[in-house]
Amino acid sequence: MANTETIRTIVGIIGNVISFFLFLSPVPTFIKIWKVKTVMQFRPDPYVATVLNCAVWIFYGMPFVHPDSLLVITINGIGLVIELIYVSIFFIYSEWPKRRRIIIALIIEVIFVAIVIFVTLTFLHDTKSRSMLVGILAVIFNILMYTSPLTVMRRVISTKSVKYMPFFLSLANFANGCIWFAYAFLKFDPYILVPNGLGALSGALQLILYATYYRSTNWDDDGKSSEIELPGNTTP
Repeated sequence: MANTETIRTIVGIIGNVISFFLFLSPVPTFIKIWKVKTVMQFRPDPYVATVLNCAVWIFYGMPFVHPDSLLVITINGIGLVIELIYVSIFFIYSEWPKRRRIIIALIIEVIFVAIVIFVTLTFLHDTKSRSMLVGILAVIFNILMYTSPLTVMRRVISTKSVKYMPFFLSLANFANGCIWFAYAFLKFDPYILVPNGLGALSGALQLILYATYYRSTNWDDDGKSSEIELPGNTTP
């Protein structure tokens, strides 16, 4: 009989795989940007925000902050690299005003993470207090990131169309939330549990909306001017 730690490790590995594919979900968008040599109406905001999110979770998973969280570090380390590639592509193919905003946002993020690291390591001297501070910040950022899917879901309800809410991305978001919720539950970690519980709920609501409005969707309407991105949330 496998013990709880072994099961948790297996669940975490599955979570890493699902999260990895979620990180890769915007690849078609960036292939399109690369081909036309312009960012069109796409915005860098979700990717710049995810850079900060990954950085905070990497710090949270460090042994001197929250021990036994190697799988949190691995997936967010991979995610950080992927998101920085996305942001770099945006930077290359954007006009100067957008480039300036990206630079300012990244500088602010670097300063913020540096302050968090300094405060955590200087004034907090045990893993429990360090986990609490960094974990609360990570939860707040994840909750803020859920505003993007909420915007898309509101659009689905108003238009009675799911054309721009991809089914498999919604399903992957639901699965990602569920698997990391289970990971956090096996060795109780409220800072991973809470955002992923919300992530599973968000994914479930997206699937319910998909089932509700699938029949009323006009799939022949190209809607090129209203293309919507639904970035996946890859907590932790």
